[in-house]
Amino acid sequence: MRAVIADDSVLMREGITRILAEGEIDVVAGVGDAAALLEAVEKHQPELAVVDVRMPPSYVDEGLRAAIEIRRRWPMVALVVLSQFVEERYASELLAENTGRIGYLLKDRISDVGEFIEALARVADGGTALDPQVVCQLLARSRRADPLQRLTSREAEVLALMAEGRSNTAIAQALVVSARAVEKHVASIFIKLDLPPDTDHYHRRVMAVVRYLNS
Repeated sequence: MRAVIADDSVLMREGITRILAEGEIDVVAGVGDAAALLEAVEKHQPELAVVDVRMPPSYVDEGLRAAIEIRRRWPMVALVVLSQFVEERYASELLAENTGRIGYLLKDRISDVGEFIEALARVADGGTALDPQVVCQLLARSRRADPLQRLTSREAEVLALMAEGRSNTAIAQALVVSARAVEKHVASIFIKLDLPPDTDHYHRRVMAVVRYLNS
């Protein structure tokens, strides 16, 4: 397997090159910025690219942007992105369309050379390698993105009955709870769905039902 490494740190590039050599992965180019990375991939057409998220000149997301460009122009090149910490937006963007041939690993957690090489081989073979911390934060991001996930099971039941057009009294009878309890659940639903308190109660009820139905 042939690989290109992109990291602005010479020591990091040399270290990864030595690790990959142990796994019989031939590093055909080691570069320090995104532009050079794209040139190296175009020239060598490697099976694998190991890319640091942040590189010159701004050290924000140049590496990630280059990785996305590689995926667009050379989809058969497997990508393993390395980062100091989880960058949820970047990870989401990288994984948005296709999770095959993609890895997102945290540098500080790469302590086992064998596991690292195995992860690279898995990605090159069409699989995925995601750090557990990356997975946890992406799941948390997904939950935050969908307000309905904030509801308790009882609140979800109340909202479902609201969607059926039932009044608070009818909901209380269906769930065998007090009308006051239903009112508290409805108020909590409004808050968790980010429905503005300055809107009248009936309109907020309709908006809550619409969000439920659209889900």
